[in-house]
Amino acid sequence: MQQVVNDILQETELPFAVIAARLMGAIALGALIGLEREYRNHPAGLRTHILVSLAAAVFAIISIEMVHMRHFGDAQVRIDPLRVVEAVTSGVAFLAAGMIIFSRGKVRNLTTGAGMWLSGGVGLSVGLGYWAIAAFSAVACLIVLNLLGRLAAQTGEEVAPPNDAAAVVSKAEDKPA
Repeated sequence: MQQVVNDILQETELPFAVIAARLMGAIALGALIGLEREYRNHPAGLRTHILVSLAAAVFAIISIEMVHMRHFGDAQVRIDPLRVVEAVTSGVAFLAAGMIIFSRGKVRNLTTGAGMWLSGGVGLSVGLGYWAIAAFSAVACLIVLNLLGRLAAQTGEEVAPPNDAAAVVSKAEDKPA
């Protein structure tokens, strides 16, 4: 039984407080991007962006810890942490591509898919300890989404309107019971 407890509570290369802070940072920064998408009533919103960012941070932290695992100290085993980054980016790109819809000659949700992909990058950055890169990227994302979204609306491009409680209520009232 002690072996199981020791395995569950094994020591990590990074102090657990640092790991917890990185995970919370990924949640917070992913939430910023998700809130903007949620506000604009896009399908991948707060929860999706948080989970993408958090998952990417978890994979990044695990890649750091894997390099230092005594089980992988054998000369026969080679660990390449860049494979984790590649796997996360392709996995998130797959999810983001699933958000993109081509209907009636128009592409929709491309920006939301790109936001999900960026959330993965933000999560990887925080997970690897690059807080400044993650924070700058999240803030830059919000600026791009807001400023360029407003510019697109002014030039007549189709942009989804922000959530409107009255519109949501009227849509619900239009549906037959």
